[in-house]
Amino acid sequence: MAQPKNKRRRKRRGTQGGRIDTAGRRARPRNRAEARNRARASGSKSTSKKRDLPPTWKGSAYRGFFAAVIFVVILILLFKRPVPVSLIFGAFMLVFYIPTGYYIDMTMWRKRERQRIRDREGTP
Repeated sequence: MAQPKNKRRRKRRGTQGGRIDTAGRRARPRNRAEARNRARASGSKSTSKKRDLPPTWKGSAYRGFFAAVIFVVILILLFKRPVPVSLIFGAFMLVFYIPTGYYIDMTMWRKRERQRIRDREGTP
């Protein structure tokens, strides 16, 4: 079989100015230990950032609305209650769920914050 005239080339990386960033841009880890370190570094960042944030009323409102909708659907489908009565109960549950969820989340967040501060200071 005939050989091609031109050799295959790698893709040229870099800018027109000639700068090539090679630091930390490897697609695959070199060994198993590096793969584990990358997985730990990327996994812990996403979950810990989310948990470090204090709760918001907006998040509590979303959860409360979702819970109230489920409550209304269960009342209508399983307990065979009339739709207007179920909607009234759903509205009551929405008013109840939003502040309750917010204050429970705030309590849990404060507990995690105190634990994080204790861990940083090194006191038991």
